[in-house]
Amino acid sequence: MATIAHPIRCAAVVFDLDGVLVDSLRLIERILRSWAGHRAVDPDEAVARAHGMRDIDLVRLVAPGLDAAAEARWIAEREERDFAGLRPVPGAPELLTALPSTAWAVATSGTRLVASGRLRAAGLPQPAHLVAAEDITRGKPDPECYRLAVDLLGVPPAHCLAVEDAPNGVRAAVAAGLRCVGVGPAVGEVAHLLHGRVRDLREVDVLGVGDDGIVLALATGPGPAR
Repeated sequence: MATIAHPIRCAAVVFDLDGVLVDSLRLIERILRSWAGHRAVDPDEAVARAHGMRDIDLVRLVAPGLDAAAEARWIAEREERDFAGLRPVPGAPELLTALPSTAWAVATSGTRLVASGRLRAAGLPQPAHLVAAEDITRGKPDPECYRLAVDLLGVPPAHCLAVEDAPNGVRAAVAAGLRCVGVGPAVGEVAHLLHGRVRDLREVDVLGVGDDGIVLALATGPGPAR
């Protein structure tokens, strides 16, 4: 059980995928470095900028002279085949099992095939509602993906909680009107936007599920909660 910092009541939860539910960051880095090596792009810059960003937006940023759609497809084709070494983020299986299947969704910058494949490889359940890269026209930090996720859940944004590990994702969730819990060290730069912060999902407990919603408790993490 987590040491309770404060309870959070919500009607539904929207999770980012990579780094929140699935420990996939090393895999993503390996594929991006391979792509960058084939295109004479600085691999360190590609990796540093990729966190929380769709592939097509990353290509536009680090290689504006290339065909962004074609290059994003090159990356996605490899991501859709390569699931080596994936595992769940600690605490993710237990948290998803404790939540009603209709009360959580995933909003990811990856494609639908990448997301479903990574969840499967990590042994995690498929969400009833998944918002992927091809479902939106503007990637995070634009709030479009979170607005679509709460529409699919049928819950007002203010009654939803987002769980994110990237600053772009936090900004997207908050701009859509959701409260946001940050996971891991990268969210430190947007700590002022967070409703709470944890190291991983072992620090999130489901205290109750009922007709009046879900009650979560966060352990005291490495940052402020408000």
